[in-house]
Amino acid sequence: MLDILITSKTRVKLLIKFFTQESNKGYLRGLAEEFNESTNSVRVELNRLSDAGILVSEKEGNTKSYSANRQHPLFKEMKNMVAKYLGFDRLVEVVIRNLGNVSKAVVVGDYAQGIDSGQIDLILVAKDINQEYLDFLIEKAEDKIKRKVHVQVFDEEPDFLDGMVVFDL
Repeated sequence: MLDILITSKTRVKLLIKFFTQESNKGYLRGLAEEFNESTNSVRVELNRLSDAGILVSEKEGNTKSYSANRQHPLFKEMKNMVAKYLGFDRLVEVVIRNLGNVSKAVVVGDYAQGIDSGQIDLILVAKDINQEYLDFLIEKAEDKIKRKVHVQVFDEEPDFLDGMVVFDL
């Protein structure tokens, strides 16, 4: 969906990077390396998104750091659009809501950092999960979102849990 509306692959990668998690930041050379793109193509898109007010930049020493503009009127819509593009809405709909006793779901790993790697790492905080039913739901979700899903289940919220919360009771 997002790649149909936005024809620049670099711009789509930037939107994913900055709108999957509000704390994500990046600078020109680091983003170019991460996306395996030229610095020029990344610079052009960073400038376009900054000029539109979608991204903000700040000087950090000799480098310029970019992040999502949380004050932009379309910030929440952009965040929702990226989440839908990545399939997080379907993941919640198909897996989490059907299990019933999930108290929290957090995306960790590459997707929490804004990298569309093809595998979503998901941590569920839940009790008494039927593993066979969970495996069935994951397979169903993978078909819908066209990405692999790796799930870890914990009875209680682990201390190290840091990522993008997609479901919280």
